[in-house]
Amino acid sequence: MRILLVGAGGVGTAVTRIAVRRPFFEHFVVADYDPARAASAVAALGGDPRFVAARVDASDRGAVRALLAEHRCDVLLNATDPRFVPPLFEAALAAGADYLDMAMSLSHPHPERPYEECGEKLGDAQFARAGEWEAAGRLALVGIGVEPGLSDVFARYAADELFDEIDEIGVRDGANLTVEGYDFAPSFSIWTTIEECLNPPVVYERERGWFTTAPFSEPEVFDFPEGIGPVECVNVEHEEVLLVPRWIDAKRVTFKYGLGDDFISKLKTLHDLGLDRTEPVVVGSARGPVAVSPRDVVAAALPDPATLGDRMRGKTCAGTWVTGTKDGARREVYLYHVVDNEWSMKEYGSQAVVWQTAINPVVALELLATGAWNGAGVLGPEAFAPRPFLDLLVEYGSPWGMREGH
Repeated sequence: MRILLVGAGGVGTAVTRIAVRRPFFEHFVVADYDPARAASAVAALGGDPRFVAARVDASDRGAVRALLAEHRCDVLLNATDPRFVPPLFEAALAAGADYLDMAMSLSHPHPERPYEECGEKLGDAQFARAGEWEAAGRLALVGIGVEPGLSDVFARYAADELFDEIDEIGVRDGANLTVEGYDFAPSFSIWTTIEECLNPPVVYERERGWFTTAPFSEPEVFDFPEGIGPVECVNVEHEEVLLVPRWIDAKRVTFKYGLGDDFISKLKTLHDLGLDRTEPVVVGSARGPVAVSPRDVVAAALPDPATLGDRMRGKTCAGTWVTGTKDGARREVYLYHVVDNEWSMKEYGSQAVVWQTAINPVVALELLATGAWNGAGVLGPEAFAPRPFLDLLVEYGSPWGMREGH
């Protein structure tokens, strides 16, 4: 397998640190708009000749396609933020390469009823192209990070092995992470966090299909395992709700994120001030008027999450809570994956949140390389057998767990 990774930020760099320990690929191009960042990621790998650095503008379809051709890559792994999904998705198809991402094409709220009805949903633009991918015999595996990704694999595993009928599949994400020296320092991309948390959350119900609610709706306290404990979680827009019902029969699908009152209040303030906007505004400067995106300014003003690992303490948990029946009896399970920041920093030099995201596309790439997973079209993780993925995750040294009950 010959791989092009686009994006050498926190997640992309963690991908390389995980992949370098595995033998399933022969060539791995690490590409970024900032060539120094790509070079730094490669230099940290101890001189492994399989890795090379390159510069590419992720928004330039032609340049990405040319890079795929130059290095004869047969798969593109997208580790950029969701703004760059369309050009990378299209470049891979044009180049005859497979494609993986960890976040799907962006949504657009319903113009009149944003908190009741869906407009363009996450991933709609990609699923609209599924026929072209099938006709080309190529695979676009979408949403294969941790959430979405591993959480979807858990949902498939629950449907296949743990339940006869499913009432609800509820992805629940929580942590007890702290960052020393900062009152507000998100452990993941603030650009993506704003997008997820301030867009109308989507809920799926079998009788209604997909519909939306107000941001931060339906708060509940969820007790997370391995010492994290109770965390209040709220509805957030996320890909699992758009992926799971395409392959798994469930009465209801939700995604709730443990944000906390302080984080929610700061996000609301950003929204009230218009600082969550992506459309550029014109501001004056010594060199004259310049157009800048308010959300990009917020991201630039906050510390890079990839640099916070040494200051972070605690654990992060991603998991899938499932209720239903098995053999006529009621059942409730929570399938989960916990990463301790101290461990991930010591073992890989990557903070827990980005490392937990990065391991899953590497596992998926290995399954595709060995033929344990295969397919064509635009597919989510639910479309594949879950057991090979979960077994390989354990082989990578990152076990998952299951708890009966809430």
